[in-house]
Amino acid sequence: MGIPSKYLAQAVEDKWYDYWMTHNYFHSTPDEREPYTIVIPPPNVTGVLHMGHMLNNTIQDVLIRRARLQGKNACWVPGTDHASIATEAKVVAKLKAQGIDKNDLTREEFLEHAWEWTEEYGGVILEQLKKLGCSCDWDRTKFTMDDDMSEAVIKVFVDLHNKGLIYRGYRMVNWDPEAKTTLSDEEVIHVEKQGLLYYLEYKIEGSNEKLTIATTRPETIFGDTAICINPTDERFMHLKGKKAIVPICGRVIPIIEDEYVDLEFGTGCLKVTPAHDENDKVLGDTHKLEVIDIFNDDATLNSFGMHFEGQDRFVVRKAVTKELETSGVLIKTESHINKVGTSERTKAIIEPRLSDQWFLKMEDLAKPAIDAVLKTGEVKLFPKKFENTYRHWMENIRDWNISRQLLWGQQIPAYFYGVGKEDYVVAENSEDAVKLAKVKANNPELIASGLRQDTDALDTWFSSWLWPMSVFDGIRNPENEEIKYYYPTNDLVTGPDILFFWVARMIVAGYEYKDERPFENVYLTGLVRDKQRRKMSKSLGNSPDALKLIEQYSADGVRVGLLLSSAAGNDLMFDESLCQQGKGFSNKIWNAFQLTTLWEVSDIEQPNSSIIALDWYEAKFQSTLVEIEDHFSKYRLSDALMSIYKLIYDDFCGWLLEMVKPAYQQPIDAKSYSRVMTIFEENLKIIHPFMPFLTEDIWQYIKKRSPKEALIVAEWPKVKPINETLISEFGFASEVITGIRNIRTQKNIAFKDAIGFAVVNNENRSSTFDEVISKLGNLNSFEYVTEPVEGALTFRVKSNEYFIPMEGSIDVEAEVIKLTEELNYTEGFLKSVQKKLSNERFVAGAPEQVVASEKKKEADALAKIETIKNSLSSLS
Repeated sequence: MGIPSKYLAQAVEDKWYDYWMTHNYFHSTPDEREPYTIVIPPPNVTGVLHMGHMLNNTIQDVLIRRARLQGKNACWVPGTDHASIATEAKVVAKLKAQGIDKNDLTREEFLEHAWEWTEEYGGVILEQLKKLGCSCDWDRTKFTMDDDMSEAVIKVFVDLHNKGLIYRGYRMVNWDPEAKTTLSDEEVIHVEKQGLLYYLEYKIEGSNEKLTIATTRPETIFGDTAICINPTDERFMHLKGKKAIVPICGRVIPIIEDEYVDLEFGTGCLKVTPAHDENDKVLGDTHKLEVIDIFNDDATLNSFGMHFEGQDRFVVRKAVTKELETSGVLIKTESHINKVGTSERTKAIIEPRLSDQWFLKMEDLAKPAIDAVLKTGEVKLFPKKFENTYRHWMENIRDWNISRQLLWGQQIPAYFYGVGKEDYVVAENSEDAVKLAKVKANNPELIASGLRQDTDALDTWFSSWLWPMSVFDGIRNPENEEIKYYYPTNDLVTGPDILFFWVARMIVAGYEYKDERPFENVYLTGLVRDKQRRKMSKSLGNSPDALKLIEQYSADGVRVGLLLSSAAGNDLMFDESLCQQGKGFSNKIWNAFQLTTLWEVSDIEQPNSSIIALDWYEAKFQSTLVEIEDHFSKYRLSDALMSIYKLIYDDFCGWLLEMVKPAYQQPIDAKSYSRVMTIFEENLKIIHPFMPFLTEDIWQYIKKRSPKEALIVAEWPKVKPINETLISEFGFASEVITGIRNIRTQKNIAFKDAIGFAVVNNENRSSTFDEVISKLGNLNSFEYVTEPVEGALTFRVKSNEYFIPMEGSIDVEAEVIKLTEELNYTEGFLKSVQKKLSNERFVAGAPEQVVASEKKKEADALAKIETIKNSLSSLS
């Protein structure tokens, strides 16, 4: 088959992905091999591929492809999360565009629309991951709302409830008025906002006296049920036992005393609104205050808001402020910065709200998960610095609010049979619920129609915290073959932003349901930012189209570009030039392969220079392989890639191919060619996890292969003894070769013209690489001498002196003029440096590194002057 002159990425990527899929290389079933398992962090079913996904999934694919090459039974389970809030919002928006109100639909009707939307738009991201080259076991694709996954979630809820760990409570919760659902504390992002502190006067009942309170939320006065003062505050002793009148609504409320009030904040008087502030609720419970909820579920005011009923809270804030100002109640305002809770998903400002919700007790559940990361090290975080974040969250954990006022999600399996708060049972299905309810209600006549299931759905995270187990059916069938074989999984790759949301909770679930860790290593990637360090987002317009990047730079190019600057846990400053560098690397490897195809192979004697060169590269390869293994063990994938990049770009393409390639229009010997191609194949193996498409293409061109011989299932190189002497000797020889090439360039000596060469071997260096030096320098002689060679140009490598006779090669007179000018300039430069170093004030006052830099300049100038003088001496 003909080999294209250029690497055609798009055609190659489609061809080989189809080939891999056709031959089922990605699929895994339990066998006698060691398993290596990764479960994908399931992207939202609403999602499309962005730069964060590209980075995260490239890393996972590198790990899974390497494991496959190592002979492990590699299994990468893909899937998507139903993303209750985000998906329901999409469906509601679609219905609204069709003139349909969600509230006019039954649950079943809404879910029909939700499933229809999911089937039409959901999972797009998984198809896009294929363009990146992700080798997931697509036969195992899971969705958190699949029947078996939902059954697992319900089973766990029932089990935890029966253990007394799930309970129903009337609590102050975080209410998202846009999504119209409660959120857990972890789903609330606190941001600093510039606001105002409003000073309001409340009249004291039965007198002309007034007191002043300071509040950031004047619209909540309709829910005030007390004024609180500190019992030790002498300013307000005369108010004890009195009552105040709430402005606008005229409600009479008690003045209570509690040491909770901060004497220094505001005026020292605190308005108490138990329905709309967590701390006020505690005060309300302590002093048995009335609780008045003034908001509807969309944060508009209800009837308690009087003439503001139906208006949005922030509209009311402005209107109330104006009314209070007009009536003389608003004394003044001050600028005030405070932290405001916002919804992670909708960005809406959170409203504290009292509500009946379901909670999971976390304190005891968290203990094994704390020990696993912070004490025993059973679960390791990379980088280790994130252990402090983990410790802070887990040691300050609160009960998890797991109920959501949504339709899309697993419906809470609680069944009510009466009007009392405790008139319910929890069961996996309605049949079991009826049996339990008959006993609890003491009503043998109770039937299914007499029960009503809780309308709330479970938090999305309550399904995804079971992900590593439920994808292998480990909750419903804990003794099945797959969960025993694949679990615990090996590596988890995710972002630090969901270290608590998802990672910590999976560890909790793993110890609760399997009594072991769910994974061994957690690789935490950084965020992908732009060159200005801004987080990439659609709103900023700084997030490139991931698929267009692949189209422009190739999948391999983008993968390399991302990983070259992606140290674990550190944010990546993305620049498209990185992808261009990746594409350039692809072309470099392709061109190297093209070069080998142009060689004519002949059964001739193998040059000694080629034997030495090939032995050196194999030693260098083994040395790099040890580096790579070390980097992988520490999850430094970018460092591993850089080691491979330098090996292939510099050592293989830049040196080895030059050392073994035949002379112009001459053949290469068969032995050298065979070893070169074997080496090329080893190179392809170690770069394959990073650049799967290019490497498979070249691998298949090298020779005809059966499906069992494809690169994707080849054998990862084994570490062998390293000839460190050869590596060291070549390091020295390469400097000699570079010195010869520099003189050729400086003196315009064509490479086709052979030159003489001599060395004073003060370093007592081995002659191992002399033939390689002769070939790459095009030398017609190589002599060891004890004295400098007259009439020759010279250079040094350490203490060795090298000489190139110049008879007839250059214009001696012109060279003397040139060298004299260079000598004069260098001597002038040396004087300026020495003048600076002779200045005691400079030496004493300048930073140590600056002085050291000047001293190095002095030493370099002295060495250069000596070399120039030697050259002038030999020319004269």
